[in-house]
Formats: sequence, C-alpha cells, structure tokens
Amino acid sequence: MNREKVIGLIKELIVELGEDPQREGLLKTPERFADAFSFFTKGYQENIEDTVNGAIYASEANNMIILRDIEVYSLCEHHLLPFYGKCHIGYIAGKQVMGVSKIARIVEMYARRLQIQERLTSQIAEEIKRCIKADGVGVVMECRHLCMMMRGVEKQNSLMTTSSVLGSFHNLATREEFLSLIGRQL
Repeated sequence: MNREKVIGLIKELIVELGEDPQREGLLKTPERFADAFSFFTKGYQENIEDTVNGAIYASEANNMIILRDIEVYSLCEHHLLPFYGKCHIGYIAGKQVMGVSKIARIVEMYARRLQIQERLTSQIAEEIKRCIKADGVGVVMECRHLCMMMRGVEKQNSLMTTSSVLGSFHNLATREEFLSLIGRQL
C-alpha cells in the first residue's frame, strides 16, 4: 500500500464530504486512516509458511482437536465496513497436529483481508486441512456485520453463521460431536 497516496486520497474524501482537512480534529486523520487500513489488511502481506512457521508436529492422536471462540475482525469487501465475531475450529489429525497458536494465526491471516464471511470460513478450513493433512476439519463462524447494523436494513441483533466441513466431518456423527463440543446443535 502506498501510504502517501492513501493519505492524499483521504484528504480528498474529507473535502468531498464537506469538511476541512485542516480542522484541528482532522489534521492527523488521513495518516491514522492509512495506518489503520494497513493493519486491517495486513493479511495480504502474510503467507502460510511464515504464519505456521514450522509448528507442525508428528502425532499418533486420531481424536478431535478443537479451538473455540477465536476472535475474528475483518472488513466486508462490499462496503469496507467491519464484521466481527467468533470462529470455532475442529480437526481430526491424520499423523500431524499444528501448534495451537498457529490455528489462530491462520484465522487472523485470512481475516485481515477484504472478505466475505462465507469465503473466510472455507479458506480457514481448507488451509488447516492442507497444512496438516487432517482426516477432517470443521469450521463454524458467527459474526455481526456493521454493513447490516449501521446502514441498509439496520438490524443490530443479526448474527450470520457459516460453516465449512471437510473430509471426515461430512460424517453425521463426527459433525454432531464437533457441534456439541463447541456448544451448538444441528
């Protein structure tokens, strides 16, 4: 991202909105916006190899491994407004497991891009399955979208739920166990 170009564009936007970019409260706003957007979209500068950083380990475990309530913050690609919520991930290891913090880092890497929740859910599931060759992966994401809350239909209590199941999670009993362990039902 060209920070100076973004700063100039934000100054222009402020003028187009009818404001004075030289007003005391707005003097540093273009710089703050550029820095914030750089952070909000840092996932474009990250890659899976650096994110996982070798934290994949041999394991004899063939049980379900779950990480619940991972906080998610992303930007809706349609309105550039935030959506936020929780992500729950379960997997059944083949012969490898992943360091627990790396699972959360994968969520963060994909969330810090312009997104739609449906794609984000699938990207997380597919990446975890690919990285550790898991027998199965399940991802459930529950988010609130400011594009629905602040504008449009203005429904403040709406919650969008998406899921992606791969491999052995297509088995009904496996899927039910996962949903039960994350506190959800079919």
